[in-house]
Amino acid sequence: MPTTDALSRALDARGEPPLRPLPPAVSALLRTLAAPPRLAAHLRLVHDVAHELADWLAGHCPALAFDREAVLFGAATHDIGKAVHTAELSGPGSAHEPAGRELLLAHGFTEDRARFAATHAAWDDDGVSVEELLVSVADKVWKGKRVQGLEDLLVDRLAAAAGTERWAAYLELDGVLGRIAEGADGRLGFQAAFPVHA
Repeated sequence: MPTTDALSRALDARGEPPLRPLPPAVSALLRTLAAPPRLAAHLRLVHDVAHELADWLAGHCPALAFDREAVLFGAATHDIGKAVHTAELSGPGSAHEPAGRELLLAHGFTEDRARFAATHAAWDDDGVSVEELLVSVADKVWKGKRVQGLEDLLVDRLAAAAGTERWAAYLELDGVLGRIAEGADGRLGFQAAFPVHA
């Protein structure tokens, strides 16, 4: 299917402040799927916030090991199932989660990468990884939403890795998330500029 002008703009627009591009393989997949432009814009925004979180985490808590590329890929594809379940772009629903995982697997991505599409809303499940927590946090804070239970799980990981008091880890995380949340209006405006349907 041909790429629409709106999809190309969503994938390539500079943004203000400038947004990082999605990984090339993800952009190519979105073009192949003729994905909804709003979905592409959303994935760029969450991916960009995940970059900020990963940069911050690497600098402030190097003792907490995590797979940066997995986090960035997960953020870039977490809602890809909405290319199939387009009603969930503007309404509730979770059918996009298993559908996204299956879509990524069908296009040759590994289970390790495809899992984020299915797990980004399951952050309170047993055995959730640091990478999955970071994708989930990015998917909330991009629009200024703060989820205490989710953030608490990340605080626990930060405190344990750094060997610091929990309150100190909380203050550090709260600071970076507060700063990111301040840009929510601009991100919401960017996303809203693109149509749900091409």
